Amino acid sequence: MPQDTRKISTAAALGFQGSIAVVGALAVWLLGVDALTSQHGWAVDAGLGIAGSLVTFVALSGLSRAAGPMQDLLSEHMRQLQSFANDYGWWVLAALSLLAGVGEELLFRGALQGWMTRHLNDAFAIVLAAMAFGLVHYLSFVYFLIATGLGLVLGIVYWLTDSLLLVMVWHGVYDMIALYALRRHPERFGIH
Repeated sequence: MPQDTRKISTAAALGFQGSIAVVGALAVWLLGVDALTSQHGWAVDAGLGIAGSLVTFVALSGLSRAAGPMQDLLSEHMRQLQSFANDYGWWVLAALSLLAGVGEELLFRGALQGWMTRHLNDAFAIVLAAMAFGLVHYLSFVYFLIATGLGLVLGIVYWLTDSLLLVMVWHGVYDMIALYALRRHPERFGIH
């Protein structure tokens, strides 16, 4: 059976990620979450976010190349993501990465985790927000676990630093690096 290779239009892809950013911003505003807090200053938070994105890229690219059944599952997902990345120009991928970093972190860390930490145990709130993040990125159970794991890391970093900017930069820059690697160096994700 031939695989459906229809491309999502640029407008639809950007509109979808943009709508998440709008929903995230509205949720943060309605819930009264301070999205501009920074303990160390914006430059330090941005630098830590970039460093975190590099560590995440190294860890996930290593996991994708690890031998075993997980590699087979991840390789297939990476091929799907590579196909997605190949469908768009660099400016669209950069915009999608930026919108995902800002919008998803506003929504999952700022609004959801921020609201839940007011009403639940902090650890429980971090786990629930991470699981919601994993569900939104669901491609398979293995990919859900990886996305949830990344959500846990971002949730803990947000809880420790109270900086949405840090996790936004981390997420957005990681997405840019990963999409670049999928297009130019797919072997970094076990694709041959």
